[in-house]
Amino acid sequence: MAMAVDSMVLFVAVALLFNLAASQSTAKYTNHTVGGPAGWFYNINTKKTSADYSAWAAKQTFNLGDYLIFSTNTNQTVIQTYNETTYRNCSMDDASDDDTFQYQGGSNEFGEAMTVAVPLTIEGPQYYFSDADDGVQCLNGMAFEIKVGHGIGLPPSLNQPPPPPYVEPPSTIEAESPPITVVTSHPNGGGVRSSTGLFLVVSALVILVLHLV
Repeated sequence: MAMAVDSMVLFVAVALLFNLAASQSTAKYTNHTVGGPAGWFYNINTKKTSADYSAWAAKQTFNLGDYLIFSTNTNQTVIQTYNETTYRNCSMDDASDDDTFQYQGGSNEFGEAMTVAVPLTIEGPQYYFSDADDGVQCLNGMAFEIKVGHGIGLPPSLNQPPPPPYVEPPSTIEAESPPITVVTSHPNGGGVRSSTGLFLVVSALVILVLHLV
């Protein structure tokens, strides 16, 4: 009887391990296209967004390692913040440098298509909006908030420490040194001048003596 119980416990343990391994193997990260097929757009004439972004976000499950994909153009911006006050103000003017980020699509042309991929690397609430038109787009619905769960954790590609801060390299032009006073001595020349003076004095005395004689 004891052997039968042990066999049953072993069977259950193996089954649990198998299910856990299966769930880990099927777990994956998700790319969430913001707004679905409608994308991340704002119509300046109708003052309406192309999708209800809050309703869209409410239907999604976000985890570490997932990406938000903003299919948009250069008429909109993509602001990510962990500061709810910044989000409510629809402006990053007073935001801190370490909790608010503006993603660029690599183009400064007006109306040019671009795709912005934002990795989810921090658990908890975070907020997204467009501050274009001095925040008018955000005030008219171009904003949403999400809550990021742990999921299966960050993949190795995102689980990296931030790079060290940039340090200006030293200048290649050497600083000018202060002028150096060079003292040149001429011991031999000085000796010659002294000997010459003595010779003249002696010669003058000899001539004077001869003249007197």
